[in-house]
Amino acid sequence: MEEIWILLKYLFLGIFQGFTEPIPISSSGHLVILQDIIGMEFDGLQFEVLVNFGSLVAVLIVYRDDLMRLTKNGIGYIISKDDRQKDEFDFIVYLIIGTIPAGVLGILLGDAIEGLSTTQTVGITLIITGIALWLIRNLQGRKGEGQLNWKDATIVGLGQAVALIPGISRSGATIVAAMFLGMKRETALRFSFLLYIPVSLGTMLLSIEELVASADSAGIWMGYTIAFLGSVVASYFSLKWFMNVMEKGKLKYFAYYCFIVGGLVLLVVLL
Repeated sequence: MEEIWILLKYLFLGIFQGFTEPIPISSSGHLVILQDIIGMEFDGLQFEVLVNFGSLVAVLIVYRDDLMRLTKNGIGYIISKDDRQKDEFDFIVYLIIGTIPAGVLGILLGDAIEGLSTTQTVGITLIITGIALWLIRNLQGRKGEGQLNWKDATIVGLGQAVALIPGISRSGATIVAAMFLGMKRETALRFSFLLYIPVSLGTMLLSIEELVASADSAGIWMGYTIAFLGSVVASYFSLKWFMNVMEKGKLKYFAYYCFIVGGLVLLVVLL
């Protein structure tokens, strides 16, 4: 019976992480809240990396057509220099540029950022996330993929770097930055989640040795597998739902949620 409960715990954590990862409410911040307020225990950074990789798999599935198009036309432009394929090649370059800030700051400030994983910090940063979402709630934007430039990519990349702080949503920060720069909602959403791919993949590759060692030493491969699959499924449906929300311009509801949860967290901490 105890083993069943442990497996259910992993399933819950995988589904929880997977559902909260694509939407702009900060999955890492919510994990801190669960750990510090509800009293749930987690299996360290390696487990978080694993379930985030489940979210990556879901993103790859949802955006598979875009990835195939970008890959085909990007390689085609390198070979033929066909101007009709230049937009896709440039888009790939901008994704690379946008990845750099989070990669550099994550390596340089990893320990300092980890020290910010407190319930009080998350309460404050959730409210900040809510304010940012509220400010862009009615923006439409006009920039499509072919109108982006390296400055846009850098600023959105800096938004992703800021989201290393627990409670600052990665999808929220990148979409807010993209919308402020005048991107269309669809373009902002696509750039945000394609930007997630290299960061998540890099983190997984850097952590895979520790992840395997952690699972082997604790004998919890079954739990890790269940959590991973739960994350994939939950992330897929969460992302599809969020794409529909973005299309309808309903980001204000996520802002309300961040205000409420952030306020409640600070209230609990202060009491």
